[in-house]
Amino acid sequence: MALLEIAGLHVRYGNIEVLHGIDLRVGEGEIVSVLGANGAGKSTTLLSISGLVKASAGSIHLGETPIHKLPAHAIVKQGIAQVPEGRRVFGTLTVEENLSLGAFVRDEKGEVRQTLGWIYELFPILAERRRQLAGTLSGGEQQMLAIGRALMSRPRVLLLDEPSLGLAPLLVKAIFQTLKEINGKGVTMVLVEQNARAALKLAHRGYVMELGRIVLEDSSSALMENPEVQAAYLGGEKGR
Repeated sequence: MALLEIAGLHVRYGNIEVLHGIDLRVGEGEIVSVLGANGAGKSTTLLSISGLVKASAGSIHLGETPIHKLPAHAIVKQGIAQVPEGRRVFGTLTVEENLSLGAFVRDEKGEVRQTLGWIYELFPILAERRRQLAGTLSGGEQQMLAIGRALMSRPRVLLLDEPSLGLAPLLVKAIFQTLKEINGKGVTMVLVEQNARAALKLAHRGYVMELGRIVLEDSSSALMENPEVQAAYLGGEKGR
């Protein structure tokens, strides 16, 4: 059984339907990427999973638990956390205060301290800057903070919306390497990413969305070799 399963998901913004019956499955321990042009419905799919946008029809299950009718904070308690597009850190709070906010669903202080220590191991620069205001960090450091903040809830599924946006290539490579390490610790991931090559190199499987529908699903290696995917998302070249 899939750890995360979306079935027949429809979402409307007012009178406009933006998702037209999405089906998507993510197995335990997988990284699944979602590719598509701007406006395809990728971010709406993530917002639906995290409860920030409500489905007009269809279902979302985490394991055997239906979560599509739960409020967002209850979905975090169930084990889903999102790293939003644009990072959205709290600029007037310190790095450590931002991270502490990510643990709002957890009660055990000792375990929270352990998680904080793990995040500082993943991102040593955050440990150095723990008392610095988040608004004074570089874009890459803010992205690390946004990922760390989401991990503070110890999610079973981590949703990532455009983690490479606006970052230099070397920094993108470093962050994606850290995501691979996080996945190695058992965290399942759903990755929405414009950098299709980086996303497919990291992910196990991928989905391609167009205009609110899934039009293709395959292993990442097969998608890298697919001529249509190459032409649309990989600059017409085979994945190197």
